Amino acid sequence: MTRSKPTYDPKGLVQDAYRIEGITAGECRSIFLDWALSVPLGADHPTLIDALLTQYAGAQPDHPMTKVLREGLAAKPAVGRRGGRAARVKSN
Repeated sequence: MTRSKPTYDPKGLVQDAYRIEGITAGECRSIFLDWALSVPLGADHPTLIDALLTQYAGAQPDHPMTKVLREGLAAKPAVGRRGGRAARVKSN
């Protein structure tokens, strides 16, 4: 029997993180990054993270992954482009 994976955790990464005994915050951050990279382009990350927190954090509020998810929800996405040639070269 295969376990079902919710659409907001398509690879089951976050689910697995909550099942790993003794997982560290650093390992959870690595898993979170892998999860974020696997989410489809243009997806609403805050909504997905909120769904993950709803699904898993209630039963394990002190788990390192819960802390990482909350940090990810609080993080502000970068707006605009930083650096590059256009930032160094003045236009006429």
